[in-house]
Amino acid sequence: MKIAIIGEIHPEGWKKLEKFNFNAFEIVNTEENNLKKELEDVDGIIIRAAPNLTSDILKDCKKIKIIARHGVGYDNIDFEYLNQNNIALGVTGTSNAVSVAEHVLASFLYLTKNINLSDELTRKGNFINKSSLPDFFELYKKNVVIFGFGRIGKAVAKRCIGFETNVYVFDPFISDSEINKYNCVPVDKIKGIKLADYISVHLPLNQDTKNFISDEEFALMKNSVIIANTARGGIINENALLNALKSKKILGASLDVFEKEPPDSNHPIFKLSNVLLSPHNAALTLECRKRMAIESAENVIYFLSNQEKLNINNIVNKEKFKF
Repeated sequence: MKIAIIGEIHPEGWKKLEKFNFNAFEIVNTEENNLKKELEDVDGIIIRAAPNLTSDILKDCKKIKIIARHGVGYDNIDFEYLNQNNIALGVTGTSNAVSVAEHVLASFLYLTKNINLSDELTRKGNFINKSSLPDFFELYKKNVVIFGFGRIGKAVAKRCIGFETNVYVFDPFISDSEINKYNCVPVDKIKGIKLADYISVHLPLNQDTKNFISDEEFALMKNSVIIANTARGGIINENALLNALKSKKILGASLDVFEKEPPDSNHPIFKLSNVLLSPHNAALTLECRKRMAIESAENVIYFLSNQEKLNINNIVNKEKFKF
């Protein structure tokens, strides 16, 4: 069977496909006309975060049965078209939780401890002027609020509890008893916003979560809040975030994602000192890249050839199929 790979994946994913005698090839030119040509007769696609696979592109894929995301977000894929045409959508649901959760904790500590300012002061020979640094804090006994309690949210909770924080969770699709199992406390959105010292966002981007945190929510937050978004740009309104950071309404923010990726080189957030920015790579540790490549390959392999071995929880629209 013919499998197109769009975007670089770890060699372990290629090896997995070759082991099962799949004919895999990489598409480098992602212009729409070329994609239509290259994808015309494929049985499956493995795709990174770009480009967008629209219905206009997919309608020319006459044989396609599954699209496997090398990751978990799928806002670059026309999900409605997949459902209408019984095309499976796979995600690497078990691969990236650890690496993203570690990134969140690292960003909390970086911003809380003023690590960059301490490093700069020391390098400049101002060792004895440590009292000139702004106050910095402990995570101990602070309130961490997690919006979205899938695998990543749960991994963040586990690590925050290790720091002896109080962990609260908002996720309308997860039962209170499930949240309690992780030694966390369920909260509604507004209560969570008000009591948070730290916020970690792990929601999907859709019509319900666009601008989930905006001016109204920032107005309710403590001035000491640090917020981390490793989910999708657009869940936090960037203009509202900029205003909150500039006015010191919140203490700091860590962004691994942006409304527009890559962001413009003159994006005003680059001028702020109370932010930590990364190029949507929280999940791209070496270990995670290996896991995602293998898992995305297995989603394709087992969906097409051996569904008894398929992790059906990785198929987003699994209700469309009989396993």
